[in-house]
Amino acid sequence: MGRGKFKGKPTGQRRFSSAADILAGTSAARPRSFKQKEAEYEEDVEEESEEESEEESEDESDVKKKGHEALIEVDNPNRAKPTTLKARDLDASKTTELSRREREELEKQRAHERYMRLQEQGKTEQARKDLDRLALIRQQREEAAKKREEEKAAKDAKKVDARK
Repeated sequence: MGRGKFKGKPTGQRRFSSAADILAGTSAARPRSFKQKEAEYEEDVEEESEEESEEESEDESDVKKKGHEALIEVDNPNRAKPTTLKARDLDASKTTELSRREREELEKQRAHERYMRLQEQGKTEQARKDLDRLALIRQQREEAAKKREEEKAAKDAKKVDARK
């Protein structure tokens, strides 16, 4: 009989169990000894859970360590299970420390604000120079205005003299 393109493995053909075999517990999917192994496993699990509950009640802090852990104290941060914090457990009053860059940025902003306040009050060196320059400009403008008025008055006087 031709099998087509693919040949079966040397172990033979696949066996499918019928509904009757499954109900009888003699299906090809599970070996006959499976039920026996499953029953033994369940008994072992029950015995272990009873022993563990007795041991836990006696001493919870004494944990049996495997391998070299019993001889050497190992502090592996990757081995510890991460604990998840819930929102209600977080301490809202605790603030995180700022990084160096953030701290420097805040200091820079505060220094600039302080400098601008002093600048407005006229207490900085640059503010004094600006005020001196403004005073000098005002004085020059006043002198120029007086000079223009004098020249205008002189022109008017010449016109009046010329008409007489």
